[in-house]
Amino acid sequence: MQQTAIFWPMIAHVVLVICLYALLGLRRKQAVEQGAAKISQFRENREEPPQSLFVRNSLANQTELPPLFHIACLALYETGGVGTFVLVVAWLFAISRYLHAFIHVTSNRIRYRQPAFLVGFVAVIVLWAALALHLLR
Repeated sequence: MQQTAIFWPMIAHVVLVICLYALLGLRRKQAVEQGAAKISQFRENREEPPQSLFVRNSLANQTELPPLFHIACLALYETGGVGTFVLVVAWLFAISRYLHAFIHVTSNRIRYRQPAFLVGFVAVIVLWAALALHLLR
């Protein structure tokens, strides 16, 4: 197995972040065009229109838990700890972030969003545990 395979779930997550930025820009533009917001509102980012609030919050979520994912992946790569199990868990994390973001920018129902978050949270814990076990060997 190639150690570099760990970079694909990381790249997938970065693509998600880029897509969320694009969606945020689009929703903000629509809010301004519809008269629900003024461009000046976004200077200090204090009042987010309803059309883009969920997207902004979802984007903020991509800077909270995911750095722990990226750091664990880089550490596993650097120490030669990437195996099939680690790759499956890394992909599980990336997929859970897509699901979490999709729920966040659509219905934003906590009932559905929380389990998606929990899967990613557990995946990060498992990645760090895998790193610790790998280092102990």
